[in-house]
Amino acid sequence: MNFVTPFIDKVVFRGTTRERVLDVPPQSCITRDNVSITADAVVYWRIVDMYKAYYKVENLQMAMVNLVLTQIRSEVGKLELDETFTARTEMNELLLRELDVSTDPWGVKVTRVELRDIMPSKAVLDSMELQMTAERQKRASILTSEGERQSAINSAQGRAESNLLEAEAEKKAAILAAEAEKASIVLKAEAERQESVLRAQATAQATQIVSQQLQGNPDAQEALQFILAQEYLQMGRAIGNSESSKVMFLDPNSIVSTLEGMKSVIGQGNSGELAALETKLHKLDRHSAG
Repeated sequence: MNFVTPFIDKVVFRGTTRERVLDVPPQSCITRDNVSITADAVVYWRIVDMYKAYYKVENLQMAMVNLVLTQIRSEVGKLELDETFTARTEMNELLLRELDVSTDPWGVKVTRVELRDIMPSKAVLDSMELQMTAERQKRASILTSEGERQSAINSAQGRAESNLLEAEAEKKAAILAAEAEKASIVLKAEAERQESVLRAQATAQATQIVSQQLQGNPDAQEALQFILAQEYLQMGRAIGNSESSKVMFLDPNSIVSTLEGMKSVIGQGNSGELAALETKLHKLDRHSAG
C-alpha cells in the first residue's frame, strides 16, 4: 500500500487491468510475389504491470500500433498473395506470439490478434476475377471434353457390341443353314440309296418272275418276245423325239448279245424258242434301219 502526501506526491498515471481492444488502421503491405495489398487488424490486450506500462515506454498505445503494423508487414512479406487468404489462422498465431514477446517488457499481455481485412488493389482484383473466370472456363471445357470423350467411348462400345451380336447372329444362321443343307443332302442321298435298293430289288424280283414264267410256258415266251420288240420300238421313238439326234442305227451284234444274255437268264432248255425270237428281232432290226 502506498500513501500520497498532499502537495508533495501526486498520481501521474492511471490505468486498468481489464482487457482492451486496439484497432489497427489499414496498412499497405507487399507480398512475396510483389503484390500490393491493404491489411488491418484487431488486437486484444491488457496491462499486467502498471509500473512498466508507465516507465518502460512512452505512449503505450501508439507503440503497440506501430509494433502491430510492423509485424503485419513482416508476416505478409513472407507469403504469396494466394497464401494470405488461406493462411490467415497461421498469421494470427504468429502475430500473437511475436507481439506477446515484444510487449512483455512494457508490462502488457497480448491475448488475441485477428487480421480483419486483406484487400488487394483494384488492378489485382480485376486480374483475380479474370483468372477465376478463366479457371472456371477451363474446368467447364475439361468437363465438356470429358463428357464428349465418355460419350464417344460409350458409342464405340455400343457399336462394337452391336457388331458382335450381329456377327454372332450371322454365325448361328450360317451354322443352322449349313446343318440344314447337310441334313438335306444326307436325306437326299438316303432317299436315292433307298430308291436304288428298291429298284434293284424290283428288277431282281421281276427277273425272277419272268424266269419262272418262261420255264415250260410257250405263251409266256411269245409275250416276252412281244415285250422286247415293243421296248426296241419305244427306244427308237424316244431317240427320234430328242433334240440332239434324229438318226438311229441298230447293230445286229448288239441284238445277238442281248439274246445271248437272255439265254443265260431263261436257260438252255428253250434254245429253239430263242432262235425263233432272234429271227424275228433281226427282221425288226432291218425294218427299223429301213
